Amino acid sequence: MNGKILELKDIQKHYKNGDTTVRALDGVSLTVHRGEFVAIMGQSGSGKTTLMNIIGCLDRPTSGSYLVLGKEAAHLSPDELAALRRETFGFVFQRYNLLATATAGENVEIPSVYAGLPKQKRSQRARGLLQRLGLGDRTDHRPAELSGGQQQRVAVARALVNDPPVILADEPTGALDSKSGEEVLALLKQLHAEGRTIILITHAESVAQHASRVVRIQDGRILEDSGFPDKGTSETTEDNNRDYTSGVSLSASLQEALVTAWRSLQVNLFRTVLTLLGIIIGVAAVVAMLAVGEGSRQKVLDRISAFGTNLMLIRPGAAGIRNAGDIITLVPEDAAAIKALPNVETALPERSGRMTVRYGNIDYQTTAQGTGEDFPSARDWKVAEGQFFNADDMKAYAPVVVLGRTVAKTLFPDGGSPIGKYVLLRNVPFLVIGVMTEKGASPNGSDQDDVIFVPINTGMIRLFGKNYLSSITIKVTDASDIDATQERVEALLKTRHRTEDFSVRNMASILQAAMETQDTFTLLLGTVAAISLLVGGIGVMNIMLVSVVERTREIGIRMATGARMRDILLQFNIEAAVVCAAGGVLGILLGIIAGLVLRYSGMTVIFSATPAVLAFACASATGLIFGYLPARKAARLDPVIALASE
Repeated sequence: MNGKILELKDIQKHYKNGDTTVRALDGVSLTVHRGEFVAIMGQSGSGKTTLMNIIGCLDRPTSGSYLVLGKEAAHLSPDELAALRRETFGFVFQRYNLLATATAGENVEIPSVYAGLPKQKRSQRARGLLQRLGLGDRTDHRPAELSGGQQQRVAVARALVNDPPVILADEPTGALDSKSGEEVLALLKQLHAEGRTIILITHAESVAQHASRVVRIQDGRILEDSGFPDKGTSETTEDNNRDYTSGVSLSASLQEALVTAWRSLQVNLFRTVLTLLGIIIGVAAVVAMLAVGEGSRQKVLDRISAFGTNLMLIRPGAAGIRNAGDIITLVPEDAAAIKALPNVETALPERSGRMTVRYGNIDYQTTAQGTGEDFPSARDWKVAEGQFFNADDMKAYAPVVVLGRTVAKTLFPDGGSPIGKYVLLRNVPFLVIGVMTEKGASPNGSDQDDVIFVPINTGMIRLFGKNYLSSITIKVTDASDIDATQERVEALLKTRHRTEDFSVRNMASILQAAMETQDTFTLLLGTVAAISLLVGGIGVMNIMLVSVVERTREIGIRMATGARMRDILLQFNIEAAVVCAAGGVLGILLGIIAGLVLRYSGMTVIFSATPAVLAFACASATGLIFGYLPARKAARLDPVIALASE
């Protein structure tokens, strides 16, 4: 079968070198028939390598026509050229161009990966080719563990794995000793005898003599062509009966990209750790800070909820007035009138002041609060020991007192029961009838247990010396109707006072305001953490850009063996995503550890799955977003320029 397989007509290739135009190829016309063994011979700078790059669809001519199996290469897109390289050409390079991080078997498999051959089948084919070339025991060795001749035979196996009709060998013996060189030439002759078209690029006359046709090139022009031999050539296998698809599937691309990414991380371990550090810190900050924010939010919520969300607080004076407790606006009769309103369970008149309580030789200054008998149920604050004063005590103006836990511990440090003992308030003896349960700190941080309770009417006469209130606490029956109840209370007081000389706040609104403040604080923490994650993403982008520069030759090798732009783009994007995903996992673990340390130190820290999931998702998205630019740069590299990089 002597049909034309490659046909070049008046090929020009010009380069700009400042103001000078370099004519690397100047009107080259060449036809290669199926089954030929052609040697293109010339000295350095003659244009033979440029001609080989154009023949192998690694480069495009400035002008002229180039047909490959009848297809005009100039009309093909980059991905269509990649398919042409994958299906038509097998490359054997002078410097082997093997991936240093891959084994011999994995290097051989690369073209079949991009051809879509299943993993098991391509592995079997690679092992079979290496076995045939005498490297069956070297399949799992990396290039650094092989001699030059062995590496070149791996390159030949890689060129054969897709069973291409054309083998392009660029100075295949240039980096070998004479014995290894002869072995490679003998292998090429054997492949030619099997029916493959061999195009050999060389500067050595002794190498060119192994070919059946010699084309001499100088200064970008063909000087001599020994011509197509008259004798018949062996038939080659048909191109259209192959068992691979037109390209690798997306799932196969993802699998290959993940394997490559993992290998890249292992090879550059120290740099990988430095890259991961930014993502780890960012994700850990998100997890830990949001856990602290959620803990603070819940702590505030618990403290406010401890007062009861079905409460309203009435203060004397218009809203915003300081020291409202000293304004004569609210009186006990207001509380009695409010208690008669619908949906009001109780209305507690309250008056408080600082004073000294004495027991024996112990004096202690605390807050004395006058209130009603419904205080424990209204504030959901139970009596731990003894009892709270009742309606009879209120009617009799009884001098009785109930102690907060802090006051009880201070006045009775020996731990004895204070029930039945008398304490002095303004030199008036008060009988201790109860001790409240421990309440803890209030939302503003004050000690709620540092207080004593007396009947409101007793306190006004014997302690405070005033008949007006500092506040009225209202407990509603139905919390869902608290806003309507508040409106009724405000209307009642306006009618009674003939002016708005009071302010009403319900605990639901206080709770909402506190939550909004806490949410703002949490958002601030999350923003700070997100900024650190963003900085980590920029670090990933910088490292990936460096990686593209360092691995330019690898990109060229993959493109020469049939990788499409999508394959390269996906590979580097996945590598960035793998880095960030790994950093995300480690960051979550570090954030949890940091949160546990803060919890152990006394802070309220609450972990939830949402921040961790969001942080991991953001880290992975950061890898994809910041990895896109380096990946795009890699995918848009010119194959011939990438292969020429050091």
